[in-house]
Amino acid sequence: MRSRTAALTLTASAALLLAGIGLTLPAFAASSATPALAAAPDIAVANVQAHLAQLNSIATSNGGTRRSGTAGYTASVAYIKGKLQAAGYTVAEQTCTSCTYRANNLVADWPGGPSDQVTMFGAHLDSVAAGPGINDNGSGSATLLENALALAQQNPTMSRHVRFAWWAGEEQGLQGSKFYAGALTSTQRTQIKAYYNFDMVGSPNGGYFINHITSTAAAPMKAYWDSLSLQPEENTEGAGRSDDYSFEQVGIPTSGYAAGASARKTSAQAAKWGGTANSAYDSCYHQACDTSSNISATILNRAADGVAYTIWATSVGGTTTPPTSTPPASPTPTGGACSGQKLTNGGFESGTTGWTGTTGSIGQWAADGQAAHGGTYSSWLLGYGSTHTEAISQSVTIPAGCSATLTFWVHVDSAETTTTSAYDKLTVTAGSTTLVTLSNLNKASGYTQKSFSLNAFAGQTVALKFSGTEDSSLQTSFVLDDLAVQVS
Repeated sequence: MRSRTAALTLTASAALLLAGIGLTLPAFAASSATPALAAAPDIAVANVQAHLAQLNSIATSNGGTRRSGTAGYTASVAYIKGKLQAAGYTVAEQTCTSCTYRANNLVADWPGGPSDQVTMFGAHLDSVAAGPGINDNGSGSATLLENALALAQQNPTMSRHVRFAWWAGEEQGLQGSKFYAGALTSTQRTQIKAYYNFDMVGSPNGGYFINHITSTAAAPMKAYWDSLSLQPEENTEGAGRSDDYSFEQVGIPTSGYAAGASARKTSAQAAKWGGTANSAYDSCYHQACDTSSNISATILNRAADGVAYTIWATSVGGTTTPPTSTPPASPTPTGGACSGQKLTNGGFESGTTGWTGTTGSIGQWAADGQAAHGGTYSSWLLGYGSTHTEAISQSVTIPAGCSATLTFWVHVDSAETTTTSAYDKLTVTAGSTTLVTLSNLNKASGYTQKSFSLNAFAGQTVALKFSGTEDSSLQTSFVLDDLAVQVS
């Protein structure tokens, strides 16, 4: 890890660019006039790598991929969402209904900063079907997650509002970010002063590339890498190929870091950056070998620290007073409030977050013969072979004027042999209304999806409850996973 004690020296051109948009870069040396927390934090690359290891593990548990629309992608969203919620972010999932594989964008707002001055940082969370996508693009996703957590831990006063996003469907043509950007109103577009994108920032034979390197938006990113004498270059290989292009198309200034994909490193680049000339920046690009070992920790570290520097340069006011303002609402699709998932932690990947009920009913059960439907966590009710009652519940608000549907996957595993008598039961209720009662008669070899209308509860907050009762002999297990309350 680098020492962050020396003050940064700006090039004259970078200073002029920043002055032109009213930004003051934070000093790295604390003084009596500048609180220590006014300086951008040093992002621990080990923490970023820990997130990458988790994403790799998620892929391994889900067929070796985190492709958009798969259980691996859903579990990746749940992992990041849980970390952000625990840190105090306002987090929303936006369903990309136009994506080839229906999946959710994840958008997180940090409270504070003026609502009409937004700096946005994004990365795509999906991989290709062929592999786990740890460089492409776990590296960008993990870098943003650790920066978001560092911002929450530092908790400075914000001069701008900061929003983070993780996109679905990038590998099918920038679909998630295009859906989001296309849903922005003209007012929301003008509120986003810059969008920064991070796609493949840990390439093992990588370089130091910046999108639109001479632009005003790029100035703080270039200033930081210039301070390390890295001599960054324009990201020509990635031009128009990642999610920043979706924002460019609606008139929002963009920049970002990249370390290179399948293009080959030149001799001149190898001379100034190291690595192997005439070899791909990432020889595992879009392949199964894009795992946790396919990362340059040095490049990843410099990208992560440069992101932190850019956040502080563009959006931090320089004091440590906790923010108190309400974050501006993230844009939703055309339906406004009538869009998205309203249930918290429906896949249980964040443990008991959002849920109340029987202790020990949410966990990882694959070793006990009860694999999750998606991800690695699920809720297992009953299965004792003796008299028991268990339940989990969560209250959810259905916006007025919206249609709403509850969906969930359930595996009924029973030792009962009867085909006529329901001895063990799972009852699903919304408030005082029973939606369905399942029993040992519904046993099956795998998961079955159930769907129920919640339209009658529009404009209300309703308690959803899954209550199980088991008799004195022969077990029946009810395993629940991937629950959602989708409104439209």
